Amino acid sequence: MDPDRVRLGSAVTALLVVLLAGVGVADVRGQATSELSSFPFLRMEASARAAALGGAFGAVGGGDVNVLFYNPAGLDSLSHRTVSASYISHFAGADAGSVVYGHHVDRWSTTIGAGIRFLSWDDFDGRNVQGEPTGSFGAGDLAVTLGASRAYRSRWRYGANLNMIYSSIETARASALTMDAGVRYHRPEQLLTIGASVHHTGVTLDGFAGGSEQLPFDVRVSASKKLAHAPFRFVLTAYDLTGWGTGVIGGSTVDHVLGHLVLGTELSLGEVVDLRLGYNHRRSTELAVAERLDLAGIGLGFGLHISRLSVDYAYNSWSTTGGLHQFTLRSSI
Repeated sequence: MDPDRVRLGSAVTALLVVLLAGVGVADVRGQATSELSSFPFLRMEASARAAALGGAFGAVGGGDVNVLFYNPAGLDSLSHRTVSASYISHFAGADAGSVVYGHHVDRWSTTIGAGIRFLSWDDFDGRNVQGEPTGSFGAGDLAVTLGASRAYRSRWRYGANLNMIYSSIETARASALTMDAGVRYHRPEQLLTIGASVHHTGVTLDGFAGGSEQLPFDVRVSASKKLAHAPFRFVLTAYDLTGWGTGVIGGSTVDHVLGHLVLGTELSLGEVVDLRLGYNHRRSTELAVAERLDLAGIGLGFGLHISRLSVDYAYNSWSTTGGLHQFTLRSSI
C-alpha cells in the first residue's frame, strides 16, 4: 500500500476523532453554539492578519504566534521568541486587543505560548428604576491563555490551551476556566496544512446572576494550501460545526452551509508585502443592506515585513454600522 495514502488516511482519522470528540462534548452541554454564549469578546479576531482573512486562521502557521488562539497545535519552533501585539478601536467607544508570546523549549521538544485578550468599554451612565442618575459605571473583559504544542513524528503536531476568562459589568462579575485542544497535519512537499480544534470546553466559576454562563464552545476544521508556482495561499475554516441548524436565520440550504465557512486568500509580493482578502458569509447575510452594494462580511488587509518586524493591517466592513480597523505588530526578540 502507498505509504503516502496511509499517512493521509491517518491524518483524516485523527481529524475526525477531534471533530467527533467536540460534537460529543456539545451533546452533553446541550448543543451550545459559539454564536449564543457569554463572553462574546472571545469571538473577536485576535490579530489583523487573521481578521483580513476573515478568521480562517486555524491552519496558518509559519511562525505567526497568533495561531495560539485558533489552534494551539499550530505553535511550532518558528514561533520561538516571537511577540505580537494587536489593537482595534471597536464600536461604541470600546477598545480591544491582544498580546501573545511564543517560546520553544528544546529539552522538552515543546513550544509554549502565553497570551492576553481584552475588551474595555467607556463608562456608562447609570440610572435607577425611576430613571434618576446613579453615577457612571464601567465594563470589561479579559482572557489569559497558556498553551503548549508538541510534534508527533514528522508531519503531526498536537496542542492544548488553558483559558482563564473574566468579565464585569458594574458590580456584576462572571468568570470561567476553559480548555482548547487541537491537532495539525502538515505536508511541506504539497504546501498543505490541515487542522482541527475544539475551543472553550470547561466550567463557569462565577455567573452574572449566580448561575452558570453558556461558554463559547466551538469545533473547527481548517485547511491552508499554497500554490507551488504562484504566490497565493488559500485558507478555509469550517466553524460552529455542532450547530448546523443555526447557520443563517431564514436562509436557504446553501446559506446554511456557507454560514459555517470562512474563506481567505493571501498574495505575497516578494518577501516584503502580503495582500489579504477574506469573506464571512454569515456576517455578510446578517449585516448587509439589500438596497445597495454592501461589503459586509468582507475583510481586507496587508502585511509589511521589514527585517524582524512585521506590521499587519485589516479592515472589516460591518455595513451601515461602519468598519473596524485593526493593527498588529509582530517581531522576534
